[in-house]
Amino acid sequence: MFQTYIDNIFYAWKVFLILLMVKNRNVLKPAGDNILKKEIIKIENIPAVLYGPDSDKIYLYVHGKHSYKEEAESFADVAVSRSYRVLSFDIPEHGEREGDSYKCSVQNGVHDLEVIYSYIKERYRDISLYACSLGACFSLMAYQNVVLSKSLFLSPILDMERLIRNMMVWADVTEEELKEKGEIETSFGETLSWDYYQYVKNHPIDKWDSNTFILYGGADNLTERSVLDSFAEKYNCDVDILEGGEHFFHTPEQLEYLERWIRRVTG
Repeated sequence: MFQTYIDNIFYAWKVFLILLMVKNRNVLKPAGDNILKKEIIKIENIPAVLYGPDSDKIYLYVHGKHSYKEEAESFADVAVSRSYRVLSFDIPEHGEREGDSYKCSVQNGVHDLEVIYSYIKERYRDISLYACSLGACFSLMAYQNVVLSKSLFLSPILDMERLIRNMMVWADVTEEELKEKGEIETSFGETLSWDYYQYVKNHPIDKWDSNTFILYGGADNLTERSVLDSFAEKYNCDVDILEGGEHFFHTPEQLEYLERWIRRVTG
């Protein structure tokens, strides 16, 4: 039963990607005399894409699991119209980096975000962030000591330690078993890692000073409502909840709601 639930989540995610690709095709069509400018770059061998004409303002876009850097195009269409550039990159084992030996661990995700920030801080006066799901988790851990102009989070993983503990329960795995084996494959497609678990336990998110906006699905199965409420109260976040919405926004109604939210919070 649980496996069926997980399969449904990933099916929904595939539908989301299809809808997003269709939407992105429209983004790249001329609007009057305007075409979304796109530049493919590498930042210390990290594949990235930069949208928009020259500006001193930028959004860093950090995608989530099962995604890729080009997912940023729909967001960039809005942000560029408001005089921002948008930089998006492939997190480890995603997009152009799929199949690499460089794993999508929290350690590597944080390292890459530090590399990317070193690149943009020398080039832009005003830096904001848009991050989704796992990308939000990596960003929160990497940028605790950075004050960003705005942080926009879609379905963020706000407490990775708690999520891993939940997954251990789902997989009927104890801490002792995980410590002994190091890594354990689960029936729902995730690999539990002792090193990953220890890293998040030893690096809690205990500081966040950026002006933050969160869009959350009321039926999110990865970040519990109590975790969201605690984080939002502690860091004075602006929270928008789509009741019935899931962790992965994928239906036409959910995507429409997401677009309206993006236009509101970037305005």
